[in-house]
Amino acid sequence: MQIWVGLGNPGPRHAMQRHNVGFMAVDVLADMHDFGPVQKKFRGWLQEGRIGNEKVLLLKPATFMNESGRSVGEALRFYKLGTDALTVFHDELDLAPFKVKVKRGGGTAGHNGLRSIERHLNAEFRRVRIGIGHPGHKDRVHGYVLGNYAKAEQDDLAYMLGAIGAEAHWLAEGDDARFMGDLALRMQG
Repeated sequence: MQIWVGLGNPGPRHAMQRHNVGFMAVDVLADMHDFGPVQKKFRGWLQEGRIGNEKVLLLKPATFMNESGRSVGEALRFYKLGTDALTVFHDELDLAPFKVKVKRGGGTAGHNGLRSIERHLNAEFRRVRIGIGHPGHKDRVHGYVLGNYAKAEQDDLAYMLGAIGAEAHWLAEGDDARFMGDLALRMQG
């Protein structure tokens, strides 16, 4: 069993913010792969289902970004899973918009959701980094990540999220390189 976590902030005010692209990704995965109903568990929203042949639990912490680790830690402890079973979908300033990269471990790059997870667990988990681009100056980062996607970005956002859903079976199988390669090819088309 695997736990895939989407990072974001709860509430309609945050729904279309760049910082919530992790929530958006797990919502699309749940829809595309016919996951079960949403359950309130582990200080968040949990859905159970399968991607390919793998059982996957999708979790959206309801704790706000800065406390995501509480929710994730509770879920992993309940199911007696280690961080090798954890995948976290999150926004990434250091990647161009709509680029997606997967890596294991690494730093937090100032991301408060990742920082919280590391505080409650450790750094050795898989991350699906979803590029949002950088606003150009560090003083503009806060407003940028908490800003909504522009109307002109909606089609690219929907296409990218759909491509993540379509190629997710490679992630479930543990083939990160194939996931990234097939996703990149799909995004070119």
